[in-house]
Amino acid sequence: MDPALQSMIANMPEKTGKSLEAWKKLLLSKSFSKHSEAVNFLKKEHGVTHGFANTIVHLSKDQGASPDDLTTAQYKGKEHLFPIFEKVRDAVNKLGTDVTITPKKTSVSFIRKKQFALITPATKTRLDLGLKLVGKPLTTRLENSGPFGTMCTHRVRLEKPEDVDKELLTWLNEAYEKAQ
Repeated sequence: MDPALQSMIANMPEKTGKSLEAWKKLLLSKSFSKHSEAVNFLKKEHGVTHGFANTIVHLSKDQGASPDDLTTAQYKGKEHLFPIFEKVRDAVNKLGTDVTITPKKTSVSFIRKKQFALITPATKTRLDLGLKLVGKPLTTRLENSGPFGTMCTHRVRLEKPEDVDKELLTWLNEAYEKAQ
């Protein structure tokens, strides 16, 4: 788990008056159709700051979902893209023992001390790999971060396992090295 998230969870009782588990229990007793409704409920009814409210709602949605469940759900209907994800994940695992792989609802983060890469099934035919490569010039293949915003500086579109090539592995390693 991301150290910043761990710290936020540890500080939650002091900062919000309840533990994460207590907040999850409260949200389970309510019925919100949108993420923003639950966030606004926590902010208005319980005085929780936006950052904590957003985190609580996010973590409540993943209740009971294992990391494998989250990853499997991302590739439902896009199973042909899963071998590309596996190739990237396996390459990241070889970078070092200090890598944390964190599946979320729509993406998987690769974290050292900081997040250095993020992968998501962007369409039914393509994965997007976001990389944190501050100062690295853009190329035809190494694009602007696009939908990743400030989470990553660059994006690489992956459509087949062969796209996980030597050039991509070099960029992944560079992002890993910069995440110290």
